[in-house]
Amino acid sequence: MMKRWLLGLLLCCAMLPASAHKPSDSYLSLDVQGEKVSGQWDIALRDLDYAIGLDQNGDGKLTWDEIRTRHAAIAAYALERLNLATDDGACSVHTDQQLIDDHTDGAYSVLRFTATCPSSPAALIIGYRLFADLDPQHKGLLRLTHAGVTSTAIFEPSHAQQRLSLAAPDQWRQFSAYVKDGVWHIWIGYDHILFLLSLLLPAVLLAAPANNLRGAFIDVLKVVTAFTLAHSLTLTLASLSLISLPSRLVESAIAASVILAAVNNVYPLFRGRRPWAAFGFGLIHGFGFASVLIDLGLPKGALLASLFGFNLGVEIGQLCIVAVFLPLAFLLRRTRFYHHLLTGGSAVIALVALVWFIERALDIQAQWIGV
Repeated sequence: MMKRWLLGLLLCCAMLPASAHKPSDSYLSLDVQGEKVSGQWDIALRDLDYAIGLDQNGDGKLTWDEIRTRHAAIAAYALERLNLATDDGACSVHTDQQLIDDHTDGAYSVLRFTATCPSSPAALIIGYRLFADLDPQHKGLLRLTHAGVTSTAIFEPSHAQQRLSLAAPDQWRQFSAYVKDGVWHIWIGYDHILFLLSLLLPAVLLAAPANNLRGAFIDVLKVVTAFTLAHSLTLTLASLSLISLPSRLVESAIAASVILAAVNNVYPLFRGRRPWAAFGFGLIHGFGFASVLIDLGLPKGALLASLFGFNLGVEIGQLCIVAVFLPLAFLLRRTRFYHHLLTGGSAVIALVALVWFIERALDIQAQWIGV
């Protein structure tokens, strides 16, 4: 029975996204000047290839010629799913230019366009439906500038249309949107979750005296606090562009941290120093979190508010995971099931993380070449 359970766990873990840590995002920048709106829309080539097919020869690589011949299709597909309007009516949108740019998670198509509105708007109504029929988790991150003021918004299927005031941006809505995005980011960050759970699994067994809940809580608190302080530090530094590391190095190091945290449950490596391990590896995980904000290119004023909201959301999402894990782990701590979970489950986690590490370090699944 236990072997079947572990096999099932292995199959479930194997189905987790391996090479791509960052979820599907696009970056939309709008600058409103009178009746004119200048726009730039960065969309991942991997997402466009899935949606409309860019790899014409099917060799798993994209060349500049393949992308250039699909410029009209890219513009048509994207702009059909973006609507700009004022209270006086719809704005007409025209494509200006298409380029290619590198983001932290790969190559992006850069679509530049101009929109002409019926009047100089007091508010801009934006409808966003990119990839809505293909990926319900896709998000559009907006940077809107007007008269030197920058505001932000996040579009998803449940918030596909938003009315944004240009004169008085809704700061609370912007902040809460990034809190929600931070929660979601940690919940779908399988490598972050497995790293944290690997460090927390021994907590209910190491607590003294007699494996009491208070002792387990204190042990968990030490680990979570160390992880939080570390990733908050590097998230802030990286988002403010004070420190930068290559994305491939960061993602590979995150996978390596999951391996070591899981192996520690089978063969002790840290020997009572799990909070220090959480802090050390948490520094690396912070760089992974920062990729969401780095690519949006916000000015410092707007960035600080978004950064605080996003980091708060990450912590809330993390605490929700701990709140579910700790009581269940404490109830099961004396069972054979939990001891098998600690060893067998950790071995499975280490194996899955090893696959992640190989794919990320060697870039095995990379499909984009220099364009």
